[in-house]
Parts: sequence; structure tokens; C-alpha cells
Amino acid sequence: MKKTELLKEVIEHIDITSFDSTPIIDSMRKMSFSSRDTASATDILVRMLNDKDCTVILTLAGSTSAGGCMQVYVDMVRNKMVDAIVATGASIIDMDFFEALGFKHYRGRMDVLDSQLRSLYIDRIYDTFIDEEELQNCDMTIRKVADQLDPRPYSSREFIAELGKYLVDHSVKKNSLVQTCYEMGVPIFCPAFSDSSAGFGLVKHQWDNPDKHVSIDSVKDFLELTKIKMEAGISGLFMIGGGVPKNFAQDTVVCAEILGKEVPMHKYAVQITVADVRDGACSSSTLKEASSWGKVDTVYEQMVYAEATTVLPLMVSYAYKHADWKNRPQYKWADLFKK
Repeated sequence: MKKTELLKEVIEHIDITSFDSTPIIDSMRKMSFSSRDTASATDILVRMLNDKDCTVILTLAGSTSAGGCMQVYVDMVRNKMVDAIVATGASIIDMDFFEALGFKHYRGRMDVLDSQLRSLYIDRIYDTFIDEEELQNCDMTIRKVADQLDPRPYSSREFIAELGKYLVDHSVKKNSLVQTCYEMGVPIFCPAFSDSSAGFGLVKHQWDNPDKHVSIDSVKDFLELTKIKMEAGISGLFMIGGGVPKNFAQDTVVCAEILGKEVPMHKYAVQITVADVRDGACSSSTLKEASSWGKVDTVYEQMVYAEATTVLPLMVSYAYKHADWKNRPQYKWADLFKK
């Protein structure tokens, strides 16, 4: 098959403002298993949004952005439902920044041999296709931005803010998450930033500038996010997937303690995951287990064992219709780090 034949059906991102999931969530509340868990998690999400003293931290791992949920996160930021984001580098760069440059993700097929995809320079995320040539264009855009900055260590938050600033004048898609967060003062942290297209672009930048170059300081990330937790006090976690972003956000409570600052555990916590607990991980522990580490309170916590694209739009649509997000303060935690 030709490359153009495989890259012709564009992934369309769901618009949670265009429908009302209330009847579905209300029905799930009276059911069992993952349905009831989903309704319970939705209630906690609404509760944390209605708590005007609560800073909401969204954590992203996995490929939901490529799979059609990118607009969900943008709508949450635009409507003051998210105050800070901790994500994988892939979620922010390979998926969001990539589309901001005008590139697309495509509906793929499972019957195409991966060897054939490789020969056509097509990358696969399960049933989603990406043009590798376009992804390398994204890599080189990262290098271009880095080349224009003062050579010094940056937190990933600082560097992503520079990407948001770049998109103001250069984006093709104007409502990307990176640009929206830059405009709304919502900081984005990627503690494993180099594990993405950003890594390739920054490696090329450092290769070309061996003596003076930009680097990413993940310890600075940890300190900055902990400063937000210390200033915020009350906080809630809305976690899509797990892994590094989830643990990084949870660890701010312990980090503050190490710094001699007593802060409350995260008051609210919802995690949507397909990870298993039997290996002792559950993509960085269950929420009840996290309480033993002093990270998460267990009064308002809910695990939802589901593939996120199937329940996330329902939950956020319900919150959009029922939470008092219009009267939430706009924290703009990015301003905390302005000199």
C-alpha cells in the first residue's frame, strides 16, 4: 500500500462541550463494577472543582492525546478546571506540539505489517499512525527553539513555556495544549522530558553546540512543582494513566516535608488506569497504598480500571455541566516563577 492510502483518515478529537453525559453517569451511579467506580470518580472530580481553595493537577501518561482526547485537556484548561499539568514528554511534544505545527494523527489499521510501516516511515501507536518524517520535523523545531535560547539549564516547565511563546507566532493549530497553557498561565512539567521528540531535538542542539547549550534540569522541575504544592496547600490529582507523572505529582508532599515544610496530603485523587496491582506497581501504586507514604488522603480517592478514552470524555463532560468552574479562581501558577 502507498503511504498516502494509510495516512488519509485523520483522528478527530472529541468535544466534551458538545454533549451532556449526565444521563450516562447518573445511570452508572446505580450500576456496579467499573461503571459505579466511574460515577464515583466523576463525583470526586466535581467536588475538587467546586472546592475553590483546591489546586487541580492533571497528570498525563499514555497516548490518549493521540487517540482523540487532546481537546478534552485543552477544554479543561480553557475552563479553569486544571491549574498545573505533569505529563510525559510524548503527550506534550509528540502529540500536542506536533499537531500545533499542523501535523496530524491518523486512524490506523491492525492488519498492516509493522515492517511495511517502517519501510514507509510510518510509526504506529496501536491503531493510530504517525508520519515519521513529520515527527522529525517536530524534532528539528525543538532544536530551532533551543538554538534561540540562552545556553543554560532549564526546567521542563521553562522550556515548554518557550514552546508556547513560539507557537503564538508560528502555530498552525491555534488551540494546542502547549499554547493554551502558556496563555492561561498553567505550568506544564515533563519530568522525563527527553523521552520524546524533545529529546531528539535537544540532542541535536547539544551536538551542534557542545560547549554552550540548553539542558533540562529535572531536579528544578521537582523543586518548582513542590513550591506550587507548598503555596497551594489544598490540592487534587486527576490522573490519566500512571508512571512518572503520577508519582512526580504525588511526591511533592514528601518533598515539602524533606524541605521542612508541612503540607497536607493531596485531598482529592482520581486515577484512570489499565495497570494491574499484582506486580506491586499499578503504574506507581494504588491511591490507598500512596496514603501509606503520606502522599494521598483516602477520604476522596477513586481508582477507575478502564481504558481512559472510553470514560474520560464522559467524566469531563459531566464536570463541565455540573461543576462550578466558572467561579473557580484562575491561579496562574506559572506566575510564581516569573522574575
